[in-house]
Amino acid sequence: MGIEIERRFLVINDDWKHGATGTLYRQGYLYFREDGVVRLRIAGDQAFLTVKALKDDLSALEYEYEIPVYDGHEMLTELCDGPLVEKIRYRILHGGMIWEIDVFLGDNEGLVIAEVELGSTEQSISLPPWVGDEITGDRRYLNASLYKNPYRNWRID
Repeated sequence: MGIEIERRFLVINDDWKHGATGTLYRQGYLYFREDGVVRLRIAGDQAFLTVKALKDDLSALEYEYEIPVYDGHEMLTELCDGPLVEKIRYRILHGGMIWEIDVFLGDNEGLVIAEVELGSTEQSISLPPWVGDEITGDRRYLNASLYKNPYRNWRID
């Protein structure tokens, strides 16, 4: 069983960007439920089919399989509805851990999220100076939620 444990934060400035290079991600969903999805993702020149089911705010069951990139492009075009979730993902080392920073494009432009994968729910982390509010438990920020309700549609109160 594959379990993913991660914490997520809003990014508050660009201090992380120095020397960073990113990879374009394009993803859509073949199946969507409140607590689980089947996702199709193209990351650079690789494609993946992922089955993901939320366990709690910190963890999810996740099974990811690489598929031929040609099939991935065809499936994104032919099988996924709605605008795709597009982002550039950067990987940054901080505090001995790899942080992934997603700079969203398209309908989610303006949103920048940092996440870090943990070995256990009790693992402590050193927060980088470029992260702000923790959004780990806020499901609006999940990629699947951004697919259904893009960031540009959110009302600012």
